[in-house]
Amino acid sequence: MGKSTKPIVVSGIRSTGHLHLGNYLGALRNFVAMQETYQCYFFIADLHSLTTHPTPDHLQDSVRDILAEYLAAGLDIEQCALYVQSDIQETIELYLYLNMNAYLGELERCTSFKEKVRQNPNNVNAGLLTYPTLMAADILIHRADLVPVGKDQEQHLEMARTFAERFNRLYQTDLFTSPQAYQSDKPLVKIPGLDGNGKMGKSEGNAIYLADTPDQIRKKVMKAVSDIGPSTIGQPKSEPVQNLFTIMEQVSSHDTLAHFEDLYNRCEIRYGDMKKQLAEDLVTFLAPLREKIEMYRNDERYLRDVARIGAEKAHVSATETLKRVREIVGIRSLF
Repeated sequence: MGKSTKPIVVSGIRSTGHLHLGNYLGALRNFVAMQETYQCYFFIADLHSLTTHPTPDHLQDSVRDILAEYLAAGLDIEQCALYVQSDIQETIELYLYLNMNAYLGELERCTSFKEKVRQNPNNVNAGLLTYPTLMAADILIHRADLVPVGKDQEQHLEMARTFAERFNRLYQTDLFTSPQAYQSDKPLVKIPGLDGNGKMGKSEGNAIYLADTPDQIRKKVMKAVSDIGPSTIGQPKSEPVQNLFTIMEQVSSHDTLAHFEDLYNRCEIRYGDMKKQLAEDLVTFLAPLREKIEMYRNDERYLRDVARIGAEKAHVSATETLKRVREIVGIRSLF
């Protein structure tokens, strides 16, 4: 059985907490559209999460949460393979083979590794060092053509290409394609955090989560960073204020956005009023998602079925790839 005639897309997300507004607007909506055109493998990266040593119960809960959130966002198990990373044992074995040809110097130079060392000098584990090879295994096990990546993951994708090309060269094969970054025909939506700088992140404490209650959303938005307001007509917005307008652009009506833009430009804006409006618009925007998340999260049997079906789909591709890898490197049973 050969590669799919459709381009193969692979993407995963760590099981370290709920998905947020930025995940939804910046990635999940694209995934929903992509599954109709590409052969898609979307997974929950629970093995990657082990680098931060979550408790077993927290890890399991996070996997279920994200699976429910993926489904609520519109991923269709009839159109894509939606699975849990650890259910695909072939990925772990490919990870080992790739590690044999990954060099210490290139792993230590990885920007994300150096940042993790700086942030947590007492938790510099081998999993952090070899994070790029596990990510490469996730991608190469399905011989992906395209990978949707953010700016912070571009180096990891570049390393996946390096490992794929090195394997092909070392063993004189053309098994692995060179995975490329998925380029959307629409500008990528980047949602900023509520803390006034940077993007919204699961671990940054600055996010609106898809599963947040209306009260949680209101409290977070009202605490969002702003400034003292414009003092001259047409004054450029500070980053925290621009962040609020950026979020409003995504979830509020055109008239609402225009109203607050006009107030800002006339130096008459009251950020408290803007935040109240933004909070209510976020509540309305996220209500259908939150209801679906609760429905899926409360149906443990269905979540198990989804994970099983996804694993079965992913196994087809992974088994074929690993069989060929074993043959190529000379791993053959003697009995």
